[in-house]
Amino acid sequence: MKVSARNAFSGTIAKVTKGAVNAEVLLTTTGGDQIAASITNGSVETLALKEGVTAVALVKASWVILGKGLDASKISTRNVLSGTINNIRDGAVNSEVEVKLSGGTILIAMVTVGSVQRMQLVVGEQVSAVFKASSVIIAVE
Repeated sequence: MKVSARNAFSGTIAKVTKGAVNAEVLLTTTGGDQIAASITNGSVETLALKEGVTAVALVKASWVILGKGLDASKISTRNVLSGTINNIRDGAVNSEVEVKLSGGTILIAMVTVGSVQRMQLVVGEQVSAVFKASSVIIAVE
């Protein structure tokens, strides 16, 4: 499987909670982080998702927001993953920020150069990477 999303988190489905139309799918990555996805019940059925199934959570780098000192209990975004800035590659308009999560998984965020400067982001600094559950695409082989 080849995809354009920079973030592809391999793992195992930990839980599927169905609602009337959508389901919340929790995936535990091989690094131990947990990612929540909000997908339709139809997709759950089509992909045959259930606890223990191996899957991949895909998140585009442009859908990731970085923050400092975030309290996960005070933000509505379902996915708040902490890590350390591993690398920053500046472009003319955007910067690619590489974050090493606590379990060792690498996450890429695409943010403006202005945001990197305003936030004074530097390699080695602790940050939180946040993204909505509706921004997660679940894939199986």
